Parts: sequence; structure tokens; C-alpha cells
Amino acid sequence: MRCRNSFVALVASCLFIAITLSPVRAIAGPTDQIKTTVDKALVVLKDPSLKAVAKTKERRDQLKQILFARFDFIEMAKRALGSDWRRRTATEQEEFVHVFTGLLESAYTDTIESYSNEKIIYVGERLDGTYADVNSKILTAKGAEFSINYKAHLIGDEWRVYDVIVENISMVNNFRSQFSRVIANSSYEELVRKLKAKADIRTQKN
Repeated sequence: MRCRNSFVALVASCLFIAITLSPVRAIAGPTDQIKTTVDKALVVLKDPSLKAVAKTKERRDQLKQILFARFDFIEMAKRALGSDWRRRTATEQEEFVHVFTGLLESAYTDTIESYSNEKIIYVGERLDGTYADVNSKILTAKGAEFSINYKAHLIGDEWRVYDVIVENISMVNNFRSQFSRVIANSSYEELVRKLKAKADIRTQKN
């Protein structure tokens, strides 16, 4: 009996050691994840081989793969459409996310491509459960400064951005105001038509 108890104790000790020594995968914080994404995008923007006009599509495709894996477009679309989201059918919601995502991708890519070696400083983050605010500042060569803050929420082990606030102006709130105005003055169908038309114009320009 004593041998049996000793064996059980030995097994228990080994299991305890194995558990305590097993590596635990820590989830990177929101600032770290967003900074990593932005840094990868900057590498693409600074790549001399991708600066030629003939490389525009290749450069933009790389930027989209990097940047937009960090965005939660479904959540952004819901918030941008506001209370009208619940009035839409599942098919309409899917169509709206698709159209909105295309427009947002194009607009944000235009913005990020205007980068010209400005300095990006991350000045802090605020956590509230599975939600986070990540605050950053852009410093230009001429000494100008403006803020870009990200609102993100945790999905699995990824912090996904659902709003970008530039100089205290929320991108999602700005879209919501515009969309609500079109729906109130016309209809939801007219809003989608306008968004598709804008997306087509941007596609032609690019």
C-alpha cells in the first residue's frame, strides 16, 4: 500500500510540474497588436520597389491584407447604420457590410498612402473588459501634431478595431450622421445606391 501511495504521489507531482511549466500563450495587448499592424503597413509604404505607379495595385493589395485583418467591418457597419441595422433583412445586412467595407477600404487606403515619414507615438491605452481605447499621435516634420485613436474589442485573442477617431472626430459617428440623413430624406435603398456609386468612382480612380 505504501508503494502504491508513493507512486500516486509521484504521478501527481509530475502532473503538477508539467502543468506549471507548460508555456501559457499570453494575448498581446491592444496597443501592441495595433502597433504591429501599423508597423507592417509602414514597411510596405517605405518599400522602394512598390512606389512606382505600375505597382499601385500590388502595394494596395498588400496594405489591405495587413491593415484590414485588424478591422471588424461587420461591427463598424452595424454601428454606422445605427438603429436601421435591425430593420434590415439578413440579406440586406450582408449586402450593406460588403458595400460599406469596399468603400471604407478604399478611403482608408487613400489616407494611409498619404504617409510621408511622420512619427507615430502611442501615448496610452484604456481597458474595460473586452473593450479598449488605444491613443496615438502623429508628429509631422513641420512640428504639427494630431491624434488618431482606435476603439477595439477582443475577439478570441485578436483586438479588432471598430472605430477610428481622428482629432476627436469618430469615423463611425460621422458615417452614421450621413447615413441617417440620407435614409430620413430618401430611403435605405437610396443610401445603398449612393454608396455603390461612390465605390465605383473610387475603383475607377484607382
